[in-house]
Amino acid sequence: MNKLLAITWLCCICIGASLAAELPEDIEKCRFGDSPCFVRTLNDLIKRYPKGIPEIGLPPLDKYSFPDTSVLDSPHRGPIWMTFHMRDNVHKGFNNATVTHVEGFLQDPTKQQIILKARLPRLVHDATYDMQGRFMLFVMNTTGKLQSDFQNFRLTLTIKVILEYRNNKRYLKIYDMVPVIDIARWIVWFDNLYKENEDVTIALNNSFNKHWLEFWNDLEPALLRSFSAGFTVLLNTVFEKVAYDDMFLPDIDIRIGYRDD
Repeated sequence: MNKLLAITWLCCICIGASLAAELPEDIEKCRFGDSPCFVRTLNDLIKRYPKGIPEIGLPPLDKYSFPDTSVLDSPHRGPIWMTFHMRDNVHKGFNNATVTHVEGFLQDPTKQQIILKARLPRLVHDATYDMQGRFMLFVMNTTGKLQSDFQNFRLTLTIKVILEYRNNKRYLKIYDMVPVIDIARWIVWFDNLYKENEDVTIALNNSFNKHWLEFWNDLEPALLRSFSAGFTVLLNTVFEKVAYDDMFLPDIDIRIGYRDD
């Protein structure tokens, strides 16, 4: 019985190890903490694999789905209130991103937060929205398609991670992410914003786009939560499949010529 248990346990370990994903061979591996190499490798990865890499959990970057999100959710009472939810969120354009700065990814990744910076010429967001609300005597209850066009999109992600251990390997897991977004222009169009009168829909869209900066400042916290959720899922999916040490070159001690364990 003991021998059978030992063989079963050994098989489980071997199967688990065989399931660990590896980065593609044509992607350069870096040493821990080598920021210039990280920038080069991430940009090469984006350029070579815009459709993603299913084997390592990287989704398509040209069309990436975000979780459903609530932008406004005020109580349904009083003369003025509104709820606004977005679903079927698809972001197009991450395949055109350029990574400009990377910090962290040390041998012990918990010692320093990870910072990623990138820019995109534009990021297009398609979604279905559900809106209910009241403004004095004006009542809204509508569903439609929306499209957002974020122009000159600049992104900074500040990430904190913990380490998990499986099959004698280290895996990252994000427990906190803070995104910062800067844009030069935001163009939005809501279909069926006022179904009873298309002229009102056009007028409301034109007003939104004329005063886009004020709307951005008001809605930014909710939109940042959406981006945080989307990027956390994206990165954690990769970190779940690829062991942390397998992302990097062996940690060599050049003084004595062997790996420093």
